[in-house]
Amino acid sequence: MNAIIKHITFISLVFILCECKSNVQPHKNYESETLKVEEISENIYRHISYLETDDYGKVPCNGMVYFNGNDALVFDTPTNDKASAELIDWIGDRNIKGVVVTHFHIDCLGGLKEFHLNGIASYASNLTIELAKKDNSELPKQGFDDKIEFEIGENIAYAQFFGPGHTNDNIIGYVPSEQTMFGGCLIKALNSGKGNLADANTNKWSRTVEKIKKEITGIETVIPGHGNHGGIELLDFTIELFKEQ
Repeated sequence: MNAIIKHITFISLVFILCECKSNVQPHKNYESETLKVEEISENIYRHISYLETDDYGKVPCNGMVYFNGNDALVFDTPTNDKASAELIDWIGDRNIKGVVVTHFHIDCLGGLKEFHLNGIASYASNLTIELAKKDNSELPKQGFDDKIEFEIGENIAYAQFFGPGHTNDNIIGYVPSEQTMFGGCLIKALNSGKGNLADANTNKWSRTVEKIKKEITGIETVIPGHGNHGGIELLDFTIELFKEQ
């Protein structure tokens, strides 16, 4: 009888372990006409959606997804609800703890309504929420002033305002355990131009990025708002690009 009980207990433990493991299987890269998702590291993915513009044509726009355990955190929505629905479906059964909007432009919150329809919490700085009201955009529901932290699985991710640049409200996301920053449109990809400056503060842009570089140590991966990811050199490039001559 004891042998039977031990055997059943062993099988139960194996089942439980397999069940837990199945919930945290890595995702595969994904691509459709409206959305692309690619692995940056084991727990970090870049999502790419597209914005049709008069000045620049079809522009790829980046966001980030961070996974830890069964939790996920999204930085910036895709540019529209259709792409957001695809991203949410791709994330699957994991618990999306929230979506963080890094500034008030459409490439950051264009697909926010779909997140709300799925009962997903949304966060942005209070300034971003105020600026988004002027465009009659779907508004993030929870605001903060300077910094907010999120418990994602066993680790912490945060979003923080360091100063103006691409816009007066732009924030960055950072995951210390992954040494990964989502710079959004505040950070430029290598060899890129200055981009859309309609709402920019070019006088303070370099100083804002210098502050980030000084206060956040150990950055290894940086994902910009547009273009390819890289390392700390993206911060250096951005600083030089907007440094006062």
